[in-house]
Amino acid sequence: MFACAGCGTELTAPVSRVALPVHVHHGGWEQLHPPLMEPSTYAVDPRPTGPPWRRWAEVGADAAARQGVFAPVYSVSFGARNRIVIAPGDSRSMTLIPEKCEGYCRGVDGRAGPNLACVGCGRAVATRMDDCGMWQTVWLEPDAVARRSSGLPAGPPPDWDDLTRADHRVPPVEPDGSWSRRWEAAVAVALAHLVAVTEDRPVSLPAGAVAELLGHAVDRYLPAGPDARSTGLAGPGTRPPQPRPDVLLVPRHPLTGAPWRPPGDEGAVVPLDSGVWAYLAHPGETSPLPATGGLPAGVLRDDYPLPPRPLYLLTPHHAAFEDTLVRLPAIRAPRLRRYREAYHRAVSPTPR
Repeated sequence: MFACAGCGTELTAPVSRVALPVHVHHGGWEQLHPPLMEPSTYAVDPRPTGPPWRRWAEVGADAAARQGVFAPVYSVSFGARNRIVIAPGDSRSMTLIPEKCEGYCRGVDGRAGPNLACVGCGRAVATRMDDCGMWQTVWLEPDAVARRSSGLPAGPPPDWDDLTRADHRVPPVEPDGSWSRRWEAAVAVALAHLVAVTEDRPVSLPAGAVAELLGHAVDRYLPAGPDARSTGLAGPGTRPPQPRPDVLLVPRHPLTGAPWRPPGDEGAVVPLDSGVWAYLAHPGETSPLPATGGLPAGVLRDDYPLPPRPLYLLTPHHAAFEDTLVRLPAIRAPRLRRYREAYHRAVSPTPR
């Protein structure tokens, strides 16, 4: 758990660390979102986040690179590194600071800095964020809190084996038939890595779910043409494709966030959100036929649910793609710099 560094008041329920979700800063505009984190979990964002923000023209390329941004953007965060995110329901003994509760329209967005104070000493310790387009979160300030043992026995940390569990898979479709917001952001992040590792060259996707669900998105971001780079799905519990494709689509570790790699393999990989990867690699039962034998003659089944499919083709989250791309050092290469400039002109994003 985490406690106030000033007075020791407990500020969270017992929580265990997991990987930072790739969609952490990317939601659907003008929409209310559920909590980002699962109950009893926390994650750490190693990059600078939140205010103060400084414009690129004021800081320059060298200072921006030290903040982890390698291509021109409207503004660069000079906020704290290693902020800790939890689900709002896991917060304890904190109260809102009314004068810092600004937001866009439906909640608070943290624009004024920490808006939660410790009830024990009044120290500003965290930021609640729940405005439209944002996942509901509480961000603990790293210098204002201290990690404490809860005294409870710790469960096993998440590992690669978790990816084979049915409840780890993230379906691509929401109940209303729209794409999962997590998928929209996760695919955008993966596409930025794919653009970087292929240096804006054509790619070919493996047949099946990957091509069916991601093909349209890849076509939007990468050119068509000959000499395409081959891709394949690989990870724990799967048989590696042979021969090895040029690029492997692999999961991120559910605890560390590090990409999976085959033993001794140093080839190109593109990391995917582990829940999205698990859905593609381990889709579960997909056939209405018995495992052995067959249905009696003349018998038809009408009780087997078909896999849900979106009402429209996937449009990756623009901001997730852009934010990931500018944080990859490879973007400084001339070919990718030209790609990013052309893409930036084509989409004409609104400065934030």
